[in-house]
Amino acid sequence: MTEKVLDIQALPETVFSRISTKKVKFYEENGTITLTPFPEERPRFDHLIGMFSDGKISVDDFLEEKQQEKKLEI
Repeated sequence: MTEKVLDIQALPETVFSRISTKKVKFYEENGTITLTPFPEERPRFDHLIGMFSDGKISVDDFLEEKQQEKKLEI
């Protein structure tokens, strides 16, 4: 049993012209070879949003709250 991810350019043109992804998973077992399109993972920006990811407060509202807190401390 062999499993690898290949760039489609490594395949003959007649094969890779029918594949919509840039990579395929190559799987061989008992003499049977299977090529499966390997989806490319798109970059996710969820983790960059941090504390504002729940959508309850905007950046402007957060900054306004911080300014009001500073005024109360004085």
